Amino acid sequence: KYYPPDFDPAKIPKLKLPKDRQYVVRLMAPFNMRCKTCGEYIYKGKKFNARKETVQNEAYLGLPIFRFYIKCTRCLAEITFKTDPENTDYTMEHGATRNFQAEKLLEEEEKRMQKEREEEELNNPMKVLENRTKDSKLEMEVLENLQELKELNQRQANVDFEAMLKQYKELEEKQRRKEQE
Repeated sequence: KYYPPDFDPAKIPKLKLPKDRQYVVRLMAPFNMRCKTCGEYIYKGKKFNARKETVQNEAYLGLPIFRFYIKCTRCLAEITFKTDPENTDYTMEHGATRNFQAEKLLEEEEKRMQKEREEEELNNPMKVLENRTKDSKLEMEVLENLQELKELNQRQANVDFEAMLKQYKELEEKQRRKEQE
């Protein structure tokens, strides 16, 4: 690229764009939702042309939070949701309700149980010992079950299905001959 000797980048005028400028982007629905006005289900992965804007006066650890505006596929009602970088998810704002997510609730419950257990162990050294013995017993049971499954699989692997089928066919032939006699 050629720059003339008298070129001064400071003389180029800056574009004055508003902070809350909206862009049109193509995105997929990040979760299953149901429109509040018509009851239409919008499934995760459905593509939309959405308007995207940066949410003013909101950030998480320096990361900007974006708001998306989409329209319902049936009634064209506006649905908005925004990013939630704290939970690596999205939060529904209005226009629709988010459908039930069993795995998310299960994950949160497991985290809560783990946190309670750690707090309990910090305060009570006997609880640490009890939990260790429970864990070791559980591990032993799992290993025993695994061993049983392996033995069962080995027994089934030794069975020759072709020979069994051949024997069954021979037995049927004998029965047919007896009936014919």
